[in-house]
Amino acid sequence: MTLTSRFSIDKRYLAPLLATIVLVTGQLAFGFLESWTRTALAISTSILTELVLGRIFQGRWPHLASGYVSGISVGMLVRSPAYWPYALCAAISISSKYLIRVDGRHIWNPSNLGIVAMLVLASDSVASLSVQWGNMWLPMVIVWCFGSVIVATLGRLHVTASYVGAFLFFSMVRATMTGHPWLAEVAPITGPMYQLYIFFMITDPKTSVHPKWAQCLVAVAIAGVEAIFRLFQFVHAPYYALFLVGPTANVIEILLARRARARLDLAHSPR
Repeated sequence: MTLTSRFSIDKRYLAPLLATIVLVTGQLAFGFLESWTRTALAISTSILTELVLGRIFQGRWPHLASGYVSGISVGMLVRSPAYWPYALCAAISISSKYLIRVDGRHIWNPSNLGIVAMLVLASDSVASLSVQWGNMWLPMVIVWCFGSVIVATLGRLHVTASYVGAFLFFSMVRATMTGHPWLAEVAPITGPMYQLYIFFMITDPKTSVHPKWAQCLVAVAIAGVEAIFRLFQFVHAPYYALFLVGPTANVIEILLARRARARLDLAHSPR
């Protein structure tokens, strides 16, 4: 056994590690959780739902890294004085992985779908995390350093970089159109919500198109649709943008794959 292999880590644990770093950093810096108990409820519900549905639909116990990341994302992003939205959002998020599938693929990012569902269906009880790092750059720098290394290790840094570059460009466009200061338009990306968004939601390999160039194009499209939503003053613009663009891109890829398979079958069929 080499020294490298001895100290290597299963890549499936990298996303949970980064999610935990975001949680601890944000909570220590700002205390941005509604409560530890609500976050624990979201995580435990997510993991339990993953275990039950994985066993039912796949006949085996699933790896819990994805369930943990979805649960911790819900626990940080959902804001409600009640407990039930955390459990319900986590359950919806994980259930979507098993119940909403096209050709064996789930097309929505689980936590994004769950949060959008709660914002639309329970808007009187649920809001989304909107805390900013303020003038404290250290928490953001810590998260970005760890996040960049981890998503690079997972081969997804190009997605994050494409989105961030597009967000900066469209923020300048919005500033020109609205007359707002550019820093005011770009400020949201420095918040903890966006750290989860750019390192987890838009980089999710299970709900992304496959070619790297297409992944970059989708990231730019998400930023573009988000910019349009922001011009119309939609508070939850990033969630809605991913909710619309991500599945649309996946369905297009699935349909193109179907057409390619049909042509291949036709070419090899006996005449």
